[in-house]
Amino acid sequence: MRVTITTWNINSVRLRIDLVAKFIKAIRPDVLCLQETKCPDDRFPRKRFARLGYPHIALNGQKGYHGVAIVSRLPFDRTDAHHFCDRHDCRHVGVTLGEHAGLSEPAVLHNMYVPAGGDEPDPSINVKFAHKLAFLDEMRSAPHLRAAPNEHAILLGDLNVAPLEHDVWSHKQMLRVVSHTPIECEKLIAAQNAGGWIDVMRRFVPASEKLYTWWSYRALDWEASDRGRRLDHVWASPVLADRVTGMTVARAARGWTRPSDHVPVTVTLEA
Repeated sequence: MRVTITTWNINSVRLRIDLVAKFIKAIRPDVLCLQETKCPDDRFPRKRFARLGYPHIALNGQKGYHGVAIVSRLPFDRTDAHHFCDRHDCRHVGVTLGEHAGLSEPAVLHNMYVPAGGDEPDPSINVKFAHKLAFLDEMRSAPHLRAAPNEHAILLGDLNVAPLEHDVWSHKQMLRVVSHTPIECEKLIAAQNAGGWIDVMRRFVPASEKLYTWWSYRALDWEASDRGRRLDHVWASPVLADRVTGMTVARAARGWTRPSDHVPVTVTLEA
């Protein structure tokens, strides 16, 4: 069975619901994972998604900040949410797709939103950066984020770190910029390795080539300057990574009216 899954930091789902609808009508992914929804669960636009053909929804949201959601055309067998760093700041939601979705083997999906970390890359003076580093450490040690050897699992979302040299527009100039500092990169890769995850985006675009999913609002002309970063990721367990048959980054979405600074990333897998 072919399944398409999209991850997108939407930067307010209610503000940009029309852009979400535009994307959904064009691409029709089976599952859409959103980050930074900035919406409490009781205000989430469930009816709009249902009209769009996505009646199955898993939420972990709060007013004004953070928040994650999974909306799906396929029913869930199970949903859950985990908290990190002893905070209830709505940065994870998970679902299991299985028999009810028509899959012969169940697949676990983790939707994550890692803290951005503020502007100063020094945890001794920047509590946001300290929180980010602690969060990445917990990702590394969290048992529920470790895929069993034969488990079909995906971890995706806005991980807010561009770990590879060509995940940023200038490796040299970004080394002291939050999202590409060595300590962040090391901790994210450690979490990836501890969980046994495969970076499936880089299976389609080699690590020697530039790959971005985010362009700053601060750029006067984001497209001309093209100073992007790959902050959004899709990781898969080894057994499932071999079944991922396609990956696209919807770069054009960054040029839509009142866009998010992130763009959708979609993977296709034979589940």
